[in-house]
Amino acid sequence: MAHSPDLILGLDGGGTKTILAVTDRDGSIHHLGRYPPLDPFTHPDWADRLREVLSHIYPWRARLADGVFALPCHGEVARLSEQQNVVAYQQLECPQEVVNDVEAAFDGALTGHPGVLLLAGTGSMAWAGNGQRTMRCGGWGDVFGDEGSAYWIGREALAEIGRALDGRSPNESFAQAMLAGLGIKPDALLGWCYDLPTRRAPIAALALRVDAEAEAGDIAALSILTRAGDALAAHAEACAQRLHLPRPLVWSHAGSVFRSRTVMTRVIERLGAEPRTPRLPPVGGALLRAARRAGWIVDGTWIERLDRVLSEAERGVWAA
Repeated sequence: MAHSPDLILGLDGGGTKTILAVTDRDGSIHHLGRYPPLDPFTHPDWADRLREVLSHIYPWRARLADGVFALPCHGEVARLSEQQNVVAYQQLECPQEVVNDVEAAFDGALTGHPGVLLLAGTGSMAWAGNGQRTMRCGGWGDVFGDEGSAYWIGREALAEIGRALDGRSPNESFAQAMLAGLGIKPDALLGWCYDLPTRRAPIAALALRVDAEAEAGDIAALSILTRAGDALAAHAEACAQRLHLPRPLVWSHAGSVFRSRTVMTRVIERLGAEPRTPRLPPVGGALLRAARRAGWIVDGTWIERLDRVLSEAERGVWAA
């Protein structure tokens, strides 16, 4: 039996995982799954991965009214963005849109209200809107950007370890604690770093160890995380100034770095305002965008229901 289009698709293809969801007008979930990441810089086979992910929603394809793909790096590198557009548009027959994954996170966090979203996971970026236009700040990558991100924190930690081992820094206790956490001796540090097949994830993972040392009162760790907070706040402040956003600034956050009490406290101090809890996760932002594109009536009740079912799924109720 043929069905009229009554479903929407949202995909959040982040740097560490991909979340795919299909929902209806009532906000009920028909499919929700967690799949491998789609970062084109880290995973050259991202296109095959995307096709594989979308194979899981085959039973619902004919019923889709709209789909939004939130993909990393989209809008940042022209060549990759065009490839992402082509691959995504080949997968579905319904109207669809490809956006940057941080834009979807912004849509979900503030659900269309003016303000700033600060993202600090493996990388970092701010996305902001004033109701008339949007802008981004940061997101320049690990070579000359990503300040305040987990990768940046890990890189700063490695630099401090090197200085301490040389005697250029007095923070030997920090260096020894970090090396112990890695399970290596000082003379193995270079090998650990430069023998890594891919460096971003392992170096970003060091941020957790830095945060643990900061919680224990280590001065070097506290300094690194405080500077991370300063860098992230500077992203938000730049957006607020350029978009003429009112004070106190409305802002929200996404990404693992904000689990650090030191980072969060510093950003709050710099911005002079507590953050708003994200209204929806990034995949919820993609679904919200798709619903509006499809012409659905999206009210507070719909958003509340979607938030609830996505939260339940995040606690472990995943589709096969």
